[in-house]
Order: sequence, then C-alpha cells, then structure tokens
Amino acid sequence: MSGGTLYKRNHDMTLLRCVDAKEANHMIEEVHEGSFGTHANGHAMARKILRAGYYWLTMESDCCVHVRKCHKCQAFADNVNAPPHPLNVMSAPWPFSMWGIDVIGAIEPKASNGHRFILVAIDYFTKWVEAASYTNVTRNVVVRFIKKEIICRYGLPRKIITDNGTNLNNKMMGEMCEEFKIQHHNSTPYRPKMNGAVEAANKNIKKIIQKMTVSCKDWHEMLPFALHGYRTSVRTSTGATPFSLVYGMEAVLPFEVEVPSLRILAESGLKESEWAQTRYDQLNLIEGKRLTAMSHGRLYQQRMKSAFDKKVRLRKFHEGDLVLKKMSHAVKDHRGKWAPNYEGPFVVKRAFSGGALVLTNMDGEELPSPVNSDVVKRYYA
Repeated sequence: MSGGTLYKRNHDMTLLRCVDAKEANHMIEEVHEGSFGTHANGHAMARKILRAGYYWLTMESDCCVHVRKCHKCQAFADNVNAPPHPLNVMSAPWPFSMWGIDVIGAIEPKASNGHRFILVAIDYFTKWVEAASYTNVTRNVVVRFIKKEIICRYGLPRKIITDNGTNLNNKMMGEMCEEFKIQHHNSTPYRPKMNGAVEAANKNIKKIIQKMTVSCKDWHEMLPFALHGYRTSVRTSTGATPFSLVYGMEAVLPFEVEVPSLRILAESGLKESEWAQTRYDQLNLIEGKRLTAMSHGRLYQQRMKSAFDKKVRLRKFHEGDLVLKKMSHAVKDHRGKWAPNYEGPFVVKRAFSGGALVLTNMDGEELPSPVNSDVVKRYYA
C-alpha cells in the first residue's frame, strides 16, 4: 500500500498497481480497440497490461471474455474448416431412381458451334452419366433434357437433385416434377459437396475433354467420346463400370477389335442361337452384379464416412441462437482484401437434423435460402 493505492509484488519483485473494475474495463477497451489497439487475443492483452504495471485478480479471463465478444474479432476470425456434424451419405435403392443434375460453364472460349455450357446428369446407383452441350441452359433446355435424356431412356426417376440455379428451379420444372410425381431436392447454396456425385462427374469429364481436345474450340465434338470413356471406366465407389451395371456386359473397345481379345475370339465362333443364349445368361446375372456394386458402394461410403467423421468438431445450433455466416465468394465485395470473413449476426429461425439452418437477420427478415451449419459459427454478444 502506498498513498492509498494498493500494489501487488510480482514474482520478479516489481510492483503492479491494483485497479478496480471500472479502470480494468477501460484498460481492456483501450488495449484491444483503442487508438493503438491491435485486436490482440486475450492472453496477449493480459501480458501487455501486466508489463505496463497493472493487475487485478481476473485479468486474463476478463481479457479473453472481451475478445470473445468483440464483433470485429469474430467477423475477421479465420474460417472454421472442421465439419460441425458427421457426414450424411446418400445412396440410391435401384438404378435410375435418383439423378443429380448440374451445369458446367460458361466455358471460354466457346465451341465452334457457339456452345458454352454442358448440362450433366448422373445416376447415383450405376454412376451412368448423360450430358449435352448448349449455347445457353434455359429452363426449356433443362426440362427438354430431362424428358429426352432421362425419362424417355431410363424411365421415371423417384428423385432429382439440383443446385439452386433459376434455370433448374422454376415453375416449368415444378410442373414437370408434379406431372411425373418426381421429388425435386435442392442442395445448399454454394455447397457443391451436397450434390457430390455430379460434381465429381463434372470434374472427371472436364479433365478428359481437356486432354482429348486438339483445338480449344472442338471440345463439343469430344464430349461423346469423353462420356464413353467415363462410362467404360471402373468407378471406385461401385467397383464396376457404369456400362456393365446398365447393360450387364462390358462395352467392346476399339483395341479389342484391332488385337482380338479372348471374348471377341470366343464370340466369333458362336452360332446366332449360342450368342443369344450367352447374352441371356449375362442379363440373368445383371442383378447379381448390381447387388455386388451396391454392397461395394456401401462399404466405400462407410470408409469415407469414417475418415470424414474423425475431423468433426460438433457444433449444434438451436432456434434463437445468434450466428455469423461465412461471406460468399460468389458475391463480389467492394472492400476486396479488407472484407471480413463472416457477416452478421443472424438469428437461427429453424434448425434441422441434417445440419441445415434457416436464418433471419436482426430485423426478422428471413434469408432467401437455407444454409449448412458448416458455414456459420456462434456469435457472442
């Protein structure tokens, strides 16, 4: 005690002035966001105040609480990359029951015929891919593609999964789904992994076309060959080729004719009746192949889920929680590099078991689309 002021002797024998709650709050605010404040973390702030010669009993915890509630520190914090909940896997019960649809493009330079987009659809069971190139992918194009390339070839699907693009979500699409009793599901905005099968197919098809094209404007001519290559390659998730799961046999490839393979030699000596019987036998075995592919797919999904779930840091949200949402890279921000990583706060209006959230702003206005919980984090006020 010196002149009515209390001091604490530090371990290095220096004297630290003890301050009351009002003085402590002023110091925390000045060090954290004052004229020379750097928005440092709580432990760094506590050490800075301690070095300046001040002390109070709950100094470190008070600094940490202040930093935790600082809006700028929360908005500019590093993105949380750890998944907030276990992986939800989707599987189709039978061939052609569930399709994922997506658009590749706009592709520059455009093809010699003016096409700039590729509309891609993949069957979740067999991994069979249908795709076609277009100048523009309008709602008419999408509906016509589904009717011609999917329904007329493989029958009515039970479910179609798309993103939230207006060309894939509109009155015409809704009327078609209602007419054919098709369930139309949307993936979360800016979350490609939600429709992962078609995104993976897009990636593979683009890579194949890149390596096949001779001129940058002939890619549309290579698309059928890229599709054939994809369909006749073994997919890791099924352990079989999409072609064999659809037709019950492997496609005859050009090099098998040039250098006759065993099956080409064997079939060349068969009579027509014997060849037909062989084909019947192949078709009779197709269900077994599909069951094997289904079992293989489930084991593959279990391995993927096990690896994914090891990274999970559970973050559960409930109605009424305040959260911040990651800034979307799809929307250009005039602040450029000085833009925050998160925006908000928002209020959780509804929370679903799969991790989807419906958010409202502080005025109660609901955001146009749900978001996944991996793009939000809790806000402390």
